[in-house]
Formats: sequence, C-alpha cells, structure tokens
Amino acid sequence: MDYVIKNGGSDLHLSEGRVPVIRVNGELIQVEGKDALSKEEMEGILDILLSDDNKELFREYQEVDFSCTTSNADRFRGNAYVQKGHPSVALRLIPREVKTMEQLNLPPMLEDFAEQKQGFFLVVGPTGHGKSTTLASMIDYINGTRFEHITSIEDPIEYIFKPKKSLIDQREVRDDTVDFATALRSAFRQDIDVLMIGEMRTPETMATAVTAAETGHLVFSTLHTNTAPQTIDRIIDSFSAQQQDQIRVQLASSLSGVLSQRLVPRVSGGLVPACELLVSNNAVSNLIREERTHELPTVIETGSEEGMISMNRSLADLVQAGEISVDTAFSYSPNRRALEELL
Repeated sequence: MDYVIKNGGSDLHLSEGRVPVIRVNGELIQVEGKDALSKEEMEGILDILLSDDNKELFREYQEVDFSCTTSNADRFRGNAYVQKGHPSVALRLIPREVKTMEQLNLPPMLEDFAEQKQGFFLVVGPTGHGKSTTLASMIDYINGTRFEHITSIEDPIEYIFKPKKSLIDQREVRDDTVDFATALRSAFRQDIDVLMIGEMRTPETMATAVTAAETGHLVFSTLHTNTAPQTIDRIIDSFSAQQQDQIRVQLASSLSGVLSQRLVPRVSGGLVPACELLVSNNAVSNLIREERTHELPTVIETGSEEGMISMNRSLADLVQAGEISVDTAFSYSPNRRALEELL
C-alpha cells in the first residue's frame, strides 16, 4: 500500500498465485521485486484488512466491500473476492485531501448544482473514473460555503469530511446502519438538508432518493451508467411496469442534472476528466415525462447556453487545449463521426 502511494498509483491488486499489480495513470504495472503471493500470504493480508464482521461476510458470500486505514493514516476502499477458488483483493487509494472542483478540472457549472437547496443530481460513469471524488468535491463545497446538515450513506465510507460551516454525519452500511434503504428512511427524521448516497443499488433506494429530492432535500448519488440518457432509462427500467409512470413523473420534476465523466490520459501524464453534462430544464422534464429520452442527446448538444456539455464537445475542447491527443479523444468518443466535425 505504501508502494502505491510512493509511485503515484490509484489501485492495488493482490491475489494468490500472482505478483502484486498497481494501476498508475490508468495503466497496470507489476510491483518490482515481488514474487507471486502464496496462499498463506493472502490469508494473512485478509486477516489484517478485514474486521471480524467482514471476515464472516467474506466466508459466507465470498466477497465483501470494506475500507481500511494504514499506519500512516492513508485510506483505501477495498473489495475482497474469490476467483478460481483463490482469495483476491482490489484496493483503491482515497486521497487524504478533498480537492476543489477547480483543482479537478470539473465544469464550473457544478457549483450551481451545489448551491441549490433541493433537487436530485447524479454523477455517473464506469468504475474508477472519479465519481466519488467529484461528489466529494461538491459536498465539500457546500461544507465550506453554508451551514447545512449533510448526511452521507456509503458502503464503505471513502472521503472523511472535516466540518467547516456545515454539520456532517457520515454513516457506513453495516457499521452504522443495516442497509441503504433503512438509512434513507431514517434520514427523513434526522432534519437533514443535503443527502449523499454512495451508490443507488436497488429500486427502493432509487425511489426514496427521488422522494427526498421532491420533498425539499438536495440529493447526490452515483450510478454505473455511461450517459445521461442511459442513466434516466436505467432508473425507470429498475421499476415494475406498474410503477414506471409514477417514477417518470417524479424524476421529471426532481432531477436537477446528470454528469457523466471519464478520466482520460493527458499528453503530459496523469488523467483529466472529459464530461457530459445534462442540465434539467422544461424541455428535459417533458422528454422524461413523455418517454422520449432518446431525444436527450440532441438537447445536450444544443444546450450549451444553459451550461450543457456533450462528451464530444468536452473531448474536442481538451484536444484544442493540448491536454489530450486526437487518438485519445477518438478512443473515448461515443460518436467518432460527430467528433471529427468538431475537430
């Protein structure tokens, strides 16, 4: 874990029978001077990393999420799992400092969403592309600018927030609450202003989150989806046919925006975010309500005056700024022909 930090890594992969591997700037690299880990070594690693409760869950389900802190106070988010009968661990480094939106090169428009008093804002994208970091920067912006009661529900807790102007409660599933749904129901009785849900995994969690936004709360969460239109469809499709009309109407009235992001390799080294940003307006609400989400990409492409950003526009801007190469832009583009026109 110290090796990850010293070498600017983001992830560490450990498995019986394999040499340890770290990820640096998106690339996987074997740890130098290390042999393949033995069964005894992996058992020892798991014994150190997992609490007694998590060890029991791992034995029962053969996988478990957890977080851990090193002796140097560096935090990692982890997942222990089994592959081909062998115990394995994937660890993600959680930076100590919560960076600002400006430091993360995120769209300035995100401050507008953080300044709202109610609404439902989602950050989406594949695993490992900075969703949690973006949410943390938005929460810390609120924390530093106004006095609110902020509650996060996470599995596991990642960034540790230091109270500035706001009152902050951070609840971890299993340690502090049974599950997301139970914690969300309780949140309505805890006088909260801002709610951050680490991940929406079930229809019940989604329904409660949307209701919270409808009833005067500012709600942030994440989903593993690729685009803003796909995100809206995923939420609606998670419900039975009988419930979909209701959730569609609720989502149309409560959604404030969706940010889809990818961490793209920089020419100078490191990673930079490329973003698609959907800003909910009357046109967006009507398309959601009328089951016409397939028209949302057009709204995004033509909505730049309202702060909307298409993924291709974001990639083209990064190329023109010298941040990323043309080849990199094409490899991340959802529509190569449209990107060609922008370049």
